Amino acid sequence: MNAHEQEHMWSSRYRAAGEDYVFGTLPNRFLAAQGALLASGTRALSVADGEGRNAVWLAEQGLQVTATEISPVALEKARKLAAGRHVEVDFVLADAANWDYPEAAFDFVVAIFIQFAEPLQRERIFAGMARALKPGGHLIVQGYTPKQLEYRTGGPSALENLYTADMLRTAFAALEIVHLQEYEDALAEGVGHKGQSALVGLVARKPLA
Repeated sequence: MNAHEQEHMWSSRYRAAGEDYVFGTLPNRFLAAQGALLASGTRALSVADGEGRNAVWLAEQGLQVTATEISPVALEKARKLAAGRHVEVDFVLADAANWDYPEAAFDFVVAIFIQFAEPLQRERIFAGMARALKPGGHLIVQGYTPKQLEYRTGGPSALENLYTADMLRTAFAALEIVHLQEYEDALAEGVGHKGQSALVGLVARKPLA
């Protein structure tokens, strides 16, 4: 699926939800669980952030947040969410697979359920994410594993878009693994992610040297 098709698909989905937020307005639970890692005043990038729930939460923790998103409909809703929660986020209309990721610009790079990306797109996104991390910075990733195809409670239907712990370990081999786990949990993230789910969570650190 090319960028135009992805934008149309996501914008249609976000528009159909009306005033509701497809994935809710609370942060992803795995991201929120890393709260002790987050330092106020540092910079964070949230990739393909959707309607803003994770970027807004990061801003509430005192971080300076940039959030990319391909859908202008989602960004409009994200800006409304940020205003209602009295925080500022630099929302950027961008295709995550083709955005010019700045070199060593962020203390945290966050990617929560960005599994719209097929393998070639994913390779470009992951490379950009790693490049954007400052030395000593942390990457936080949450995704679905192949077992999610049995649950069908969210995520893509394409096997090749799903993650395993081994795949993430290989993809981010240049980073130091802090936490990497495949697990199951019941999600309640709007209507988009709801029910028992097969998940993988990664926290990795970019070496200082």
